[in-house]
Amino acid sequence: MAIVVQGNAGEDDRLLLWVLVWSELIAFGILLVSFLVVSSVNAQAFELARLHLSPGLAAANTMVLLSSGYLAAVALRRRQDVVRVRRPLAIAAVLGLVFVAIKCIEYTGEIRFAADATLSTFFELYFIITGFHLLHVIFGSLLLALVAWRPMPGNVVLIATLWHAIDLVWLVMFPILYLA
Repeated sequence: MAIVVQGNAGEDDRLLLWVLVWSELIAFGILLVSFLVVSSVNAQAFELARLHLSPGLAAANTMVLLSSGYLAAVALRRRQDVVRVRRPLAIAAVLGLVFVAIKCIEYTGEIRFAADATLSTFFELYFIITGFHLLHVIFGSLLLALVAWRPMPGNVVLIATLWHAIDLVWLVMFPILYLA
């Protein structure tokens, strides 16, 4: 993703942003459809594997990301005021890192089940999908912090849009992985 150095994002930057967002949504869509197909083939093993997940921690992470997304939206509304945009972006970045910490705690309880032959397919897909998302959260949090440090209206638009795409992916992943 190109971070704009000028004050406003140009049309080329917005096109690049939307290409990035849609390519990410398509990539996660393919992963989630694959998960659903494999889960229909191995329904009993997937039901058993889900018993070893922590939906409470995942729900807490959902609230963390939604709060972070709200703050990104606040920053977006304030993008013309450099002083007032910093705090919501910085807090959004910190909340992104809180998401990472909660996910790592969750992983410590789940990793031991990945070696079980009955559950391994579920957990391989689970760790691939959630790990890929986790990398996006880490990267997005770093970009949020960078833009909070040096905010420009165009960059605020870019990072807020990217952050909302990361939120959207989690909102689709959560029920498929934890509740389906």
